[in-house]
Amino acid sequence: MKYITGVHALNLPCSLDTSGDWHTSWIQWESPKTKDTESSFWGDWGIEYHSIPEHEGAFPVANHIRACFDMLEDGDFSNLQGMNKDYICNDEYDEFIFQQVSRLKGKKNWANIDKFMEKEYLMKWIRYQEAHAHDKAEAVAN
Repeated sequence: MKYITGVHALNLPCSLDTSGDWHTSWIQWESPKTKDTESSFWGDWGIEYHSIPEHEGAFPVANHIRACFDMLEDGDFSNLQGMNKDYICNDEYDEFIFQQVSRLKGKKNWANIDKFMEKEYLMKWIRYQEAHAHDKAEAVAN
């Protein structure tokens, strides 16, 4: 299923307690950024239905966290700057975000994703990585 994501999705409301972006008026809505759930790492997780500017009806749209995940996977770091404090703005989601982003380990752009997450979340991300590296080592030992 095709769905709207990226900056377009960040500029639409979603069901999460997140802020998203606030630049809706300067965005070109004629042909918003889309991806397909069939070929996406995240499948159909985080897809909601919303109306979008300049179109009639409801469309499948990534929630704010899903839009950020898609942007991470695509390496769209310049548009994603501010993910933590500007788009999510809710520490309640940190653990979930860290778990899901860690699933991208092994992707060709993992080093860039890791660096971006460290810049956005600082020591929270580093501590999460350290704690879970220890958990994985214990699991392998057992």
